Amino acid sequence: MIAEAFADIASGAFRDYHAHLVGLGTGGTGAAVNPELLSWRHPIQRIKCLVYLSGSGVADESQADQQYVERLLKLIRNSPNPGPMGLLAFDWHYNPDGTINVAKSEFYTPNDWTLGLGQAYPDAFFPIVSVHPYREDALEEVDRCAAAGAKIMKWLPNGQGMKADEARLDSYYQRLKDHGMALLTHVGEELAVEAGEDQALGNPLLFRKPLDMGVKVIMAHIASLGTNADIEGDGGQVENVDLMLRLFDDPAYEDLLFADISATLQSNRLPGPMLKILERPDLHHRLINGTDYPLPAINVVVSTRALVRHELIEAAERKALVEIYHYNPLLFDYVVKRRIRHPKTGQRFPPSMFVENPHLPVR
Repeated sequence: MIAEAFADIASGAFRDYHAHLVGLGTGGTGAAVNPELLSWRHPIQRIKCLVYLSGSGVADESQADQQYVERLLKLIRNSPNPGPMGLLAFDWHYNPDGTINVAKSEFYTPNDWTLGLGQAYPDAFFPIVSVHPYREDALEEVDRCAAAGAKIMKWLPNGQGMKADEARLDSYYQRLKDHGMALLTHVGEELAVEAGEDQALGNPLLFRKPLDMGVKVIMAHIASLGTNADIEGDGGQVENVDLMLRLFDDPAYEDLLFADISATLQSNRLPGPMLKILERPDLHHRLINGTDYPLPAINVVVSTRALVRHELIEAAERKALVEIYHYNPLLFDYVVKRRIRHPKTGQRFPPSMFVENPHLPVR
């Protein structure tokens, strides 16, 4: 099964455009998490933190950042056909006045950490930076990251607090376009990071603005969770995936709008969005791979039984996939995406989704 999954992928060509880099700041990385995640005074938050640490292979919190990276390196290099993954930086949540909102910031991953890892381990990582547009030094930081080789910018509007259609962002978008940087943004509902009343910021339609300015936009998770207001129609609630597909069907965005399939096989997202995207092979050349690591390594969010129940894989395949999962969850994430097919048409994802998209260079 593993051999079949890699048979049509050239050596070293595999790419993962969506993996989180998270740490506690050990070893001078500069990373941070919300203090509530580290205190038993907030038991739900603390348990969530421990689940993420366990899934990431962190056994000693005093060495958390180093162990996180070491585990990732082992998983990547353990593949029979390894290729680099994009490590996501993650800026603070900012208020509209440009001040940091620590209370709403679940974690912080500095750009220098992912840039440094991309330079130190080019076979395993490439950097994806994160610069909040409300920062006073936003344009200067975009320039600095571009000069350091970053080709992709990461946003999570629901968790970071930016509203994508604001006129004040014009100069920011122009700077991304000038540098040829793509914007990888979460769209749809956000559950992994506390979002609360900011879920509306994940509305895919808000991103018409950067698209109309010529910025390449990658919509994470194919907007596979939740609903949002149809701000271009009657204001009623529409599934986020359908709002995203409306944008995909605009011919003006053919070489500008893309999406990644990270997290789409988590049991809470099945089966609707996955079926809708399998039914659109005309869009598959605009889809890219992503794991959303460390989530694939947290077994409560992955259910092979659900994949069988929704007829995305055959029951006979399940045992082998479970074996792969326990051996290497990143390898599992890839192999299962190559095995799934539409239950009625048999449509699968093409190999082009799992290599570097020519419109989205990583270096």
